[in-house]
Amino acid sequence: MSVIGRFAPTPSGRMHIGNMVAMLAAWLSAKSQGGSMILRLEDLDIARMPKDASAQIIDDLRWAGLDWVCEPIYQHNRNAIYQEALESLESLQDGDGNSLIYPCFCSRSDIRAIAAPQEGDGFIRYPGTCRNLRKTAEGLAQIEKRLQNHQQHSLRLAVPSADSPQANVSFEDAIFGEQSFNINRDLGDMVIRRADGVFSYQLAVVVDDVLSGVNDIVRGRDLLRSAALQIWIGELLEKSGFFATHGVHYVQPKFAHLPLIDNAQGERLAKSKHSLDVGALRESGWSAERMIGYCMYLLGYRNPGQTRPVDMSTADALALFEIDETPWNSVRANLADKSVPFLD
Repeated sequence: MSVIGRFAPTPSGRMHIGNMVAMLAAWLSAKSQGGSMILRLEDLDIARMPKDASAQIIDDLRWAGLDWVCEPIYQHNRNAIYQEALESLESLQDGDGNSLIYPCFCSRSDIRAIAAPQEGDGFIRYPGTCRNLRKTAEGLAQIEKRLQNHQQHSLRLAVPSADSPQANVSFEDAIFGEQSFNINRDLGDMVIRRADGVFSYQLAVVVDDVLSGVNDIVRGRDLLRSAALQIWIGELLEKSGFFATHGVHYVQPKFAHLPLIDNAQGERLAKSKHSLDVGALRESGWSAERMIGYCMYLLGYRNPGQTRPVDMSTADALALFEIDETPWNSVRANLADKSVPFLD
């Protein structure tokens, strides 16, 4: 099976160095295995995406020397296929005979008021408020009345109960090793389609990866937990027959989740903060070779005795990556060093 990786940026702003590190790492992983890359712009919420952000990302990737095959995929154009996947999930039932998809009338503030944060990243597990309405006749009547009144609602995917074997999802991560999550306790019921009709990342990414043949996923550590949910969704869509109707089958991909990079103040890089904006660095005179060398240094790939980033091409970076007898060894060895050095 040929290796297919992907660039999958969200065009919510100009990319920062952390994004470029992830893009380069994904490219290196696929290329070192004789594979290729596709480019997917994850612009599901197109109304909130800055104008020209996708074009800027494409330009930055080409400038850096990172190539891909085929035309870019834009998620905002794929609502019909996501709707088909949603309907396939609606055909599946839980142990009580209810559809795995149910309406949720809770607002974000409602959820935050009754649920405790799970991690420092602000993740909040949904407590199942609307799912519990399906357990009583009174609750079912309440759901029906709200739907008849056209009350705004999202659609959620019901995960297995915490004590169910199906709730435990394990996978091997190339950098963080063996991972195991209980998708009930660790994630909870996830929104599949928002109240405004926008499909969720969790559904779209699985549909697009499988239909595009992606089997090598490299991305940030913040999505490590999401991998478990995405594996489960992939298995559900396989069970529903959705993939078979498109001539493919779900096969669990390989994962590598990269440590997140902090700025000098110890804050995670973010587009919203314009952190080390690639466009600004290019305007200040950075060459593509400097960018690639800098990203390789952050990944931990350094020649013996090297104490500072060294300019290099993507071909040089690939040769350095391939020296690593066990891919990702240097990244694992560099886990503790997440800060961005040498911006002079």
